[in-house]
Amino acid sequence: MKFVADLHIHSKYSRAVSPLMNLENLDKWAKIKGIKVMGTGDFTHPKWFEEIKSKLSPAEQGLFELSGSNSGTRFLLTTEISCIYKKLGKVRKVHIIVFAPTLETVEKINSELRKIGNLHSDGRPILGLDAKELTRIVLEIDKNCLIIPAHAWTPWFSVFGSKSGFDSLEECFEEYTKYIYAIETGLSSNPIMNWRLSQLDKINLISNSDSHSLPKIGREANVFEAELSYNGIAKALKTKDKTSKNKLLYTIEFFPEAGKYHYDGHRACNVSLNPRQSKSYNNICPKCKKPLIIGVLNRVEELADRPEGFVPKNAIPFKSLIPLNEIIAESLGVSVASKKVAQYYNNLTKNLGSELDILLDSAEEDISKNSLPKIGRAVIKMRQGKVAIKPGYDGVYGKIKIISG
Repeated sequence: MKFVADLHIHSKYSRAVSPLMNLENLDKWAKIKGIKVMGTGDFTHPKWFEEIKSKLSPAEQGLFELSGSNSGTRFLLTTEISCIYKKLGKVRKVHIIVFAPTLETVEKINSELRKIGNLHSDGRPILGLDAKELTRIVLEIDKNCLIIPAHAWTPWFSVFGSKSGFDSLEECFEEYTKYIYAIETGLSSNPIMNWRLSQLDKINLISNSDSHSLPKIGREANVFEAELSYNGIAKALKTKDKTSKNKLLYTIEFFPEAGKYHYDGHRACNVSLNPRQSKSYNNICPKCKKPLIIGVLNRVEELADRPEGFVPKNAIPFKSLIPLNEIIAESLGVSVASKKVAQYYNNLTKNLGSELDILLDSAEEDISKNSLPKIGRAVIKMRQGKVAIKPGYDGVYGKIKIISG
């Protein structure tokens, strides 16, 4: 079965997350967006886990559905954990996504992690725990769990981050590296960038929204050809064999320049630099003379052992998209919060199918008929990659425009 999965989101119990991020709304918005399997997010949070247990019912193996809903949305038990600890002489801050196959497994994980840190304080708990030790604890509880480094390149909280990460998966996970089957590339990197590292050839590159609000669900996602089950997804993530019955077909990506950490820079100084420019300043901000925040592009360049444009033999393809509400807003020259944007968005998704159906497959004529010709043209240009982007840096999203004409 072919389906789309967004396996990393947050609940209303995480910091800086919309209070509307509840199971009922996730169920509804997943269908609008075209997501078949949603991560629950935040299963370590006691209140959220109680909601998961009371509101979701078992569906296919390892998957759940909202009780009483006919949306077709499935949920997979996931959480993100912030590991902050000292290793090899540096403070490390690594975010890890955990997938679990059963409620019983989650109960056991939460019971162990409760001994280490406060699970009540945040949907994404901060634990003084080595990522390797987290992996050991989780896999000893249930070998069918999956451990995936989150947004692997962002400067502050990731396995390869310039501020607190490592130079290899082996440095981080040691003997448990063999159980790391995938990494999440994050909004500021895409597969092309990751293909430059031979150490990632055996690793699946996955993409998820890491959404903190309903409209951002599915901004990055994974398209599987697999059995609709936890085991089907797990098997797909453990292989890069394109002949397998369970496989990752392709990922749906942000244009990485539009992410918040693509370039180097200083937000406070309004300084944004590409890696070559940063090198000319010795990675020092030309305004305040303090060290620059080194972004993803620079960090990839530092660790890469291959030239730009290299494509491994077993590379999984990807498609770069811009969220539909942003395309509509740009076409109209208004903000994404405009009522006109909501009007055209609702009309398109009501008449043509999900947002991803529209962005990936709908004919220009049909999009134009259900909105405006300029919106139809903009979607086609986006598919062709005809965009201009002012790259993001130091927590500032990049600015992306579809090329006119």
